[in-house]
Amino acid sequence: MDTAGFRRWIEGYERAWRSPGSARLAELFSADVVYRHSPYAEPVVGLDALGRDWQAERTGPDEVFTMEADVLAVDAERPDGPLGIAHVLVRYGEPVREYRDLWLVRFDGAGRAREFEEWPYWPGRGWRPGAT
Repeated sequence: MDTAGFRRWIEGYERAWRSPGSARLAELFSADVVYRHSPYAEPVVGLDALGRDWQAERTGPDEVFTMEADVLAVDAERPDGPLGIAHVLVRYGEPVREYRDLWLVRFDGAGRAREFEEWPYWPGRGWRPGAT
């Protein structure tokens, strides 16, 4: 996995989110994927469970959104497999709801994600001075 490969993977992720069903997930994720919607969330484990999770999370193939991603790093030399880190900006619907995410994605040897961890933030949610 390198920067260009990670960019292609992110583009595939967006295509899969825009596509009906969950058949495209097998192109992106390993069969035993561990997917976290946030660092402390209970993981979604396995491709079948991820398919059900995506179906429940999406409003459908007509969902209106834009997605911009900036690959921040790819470490292909990690002993536990390549790691990609991206900053992702997603804007949904009208009125626009904006989300800023960091994605940490660990890949298997075939270029599929075996671990996906999202760090989502949106207006009014996230770190605040004095918050504990």
